[in-house]
Amino acid sequence: MASFDVVSEIDEHELANAVDQANREIGNRFDFKGSDAKIELSDAAMTLEADSDFQIQQMQPIILQKLTKRGIDITCLKHGDIQTSGQKARQELAIKKGIDKEIAGKIVKAVKGSKMKVQAAIQGDQVRITGKKRDDLQSAIAMLKASDFDLPLQYINFRD
Repeated sequence: MASFDVVSEIDEHELANAVDQANREIGNRFDFKGSDAKIELSDAAMTLEADSDFQIQQMQPIILQKLTKRGIDITCLKHGDIQTSGQKARQELAIKKGIDKEIAGKIVKAVKGSKMKVQAAIQGDQVRITGKKRDDLQSAIAMLKASDFDLPLQYINFRD
C-alpha cells in the first residue's frame, strides 16, 4: 500500500543562517549604528531586541526577507506584541513546529470529506495518508496544497 506523511518542519540550520545574516545586516546598517539591536534564536522562538519599538518594526522585514531567501515559509512564525520597558523594546516571534492535534484533525477531516480513496491517520505530530494508487495520493497532496491550514506543510516519505 502506498503512503506519505504530512509534516510541518523547519530546517534548523537554514533558520540559524537566516538569523546570522539578519544580525550581520542590522550591525552594518546606518540607522542601527550605536544601538544594541539584535535577534536571538532559541529552541521555539526568535527574540528581536532593540532600543525602540520603531527599530523593532525596522528589523521585522529584514528577518522575514532572510527567512524567505533561505526557503523557510514565514507562516511558521507567530508574532507577539512589542513590549517596551525603559530604554529597551523586544518582540517574541514564536516558531510553530509540528502539527498539533487540532490542525491534524482538520487535515484528516478534509481528506475524509474529499471522498478520495485514501485514509488518513494521526501519528504524533504528523499525519500519514495511505491509499492503493499513486494517483489517489497525488490528488490528496494537491487537495491539501489548495487548502489553508495556517501552517506550512511538507509531504515526505512518499512510498509505493
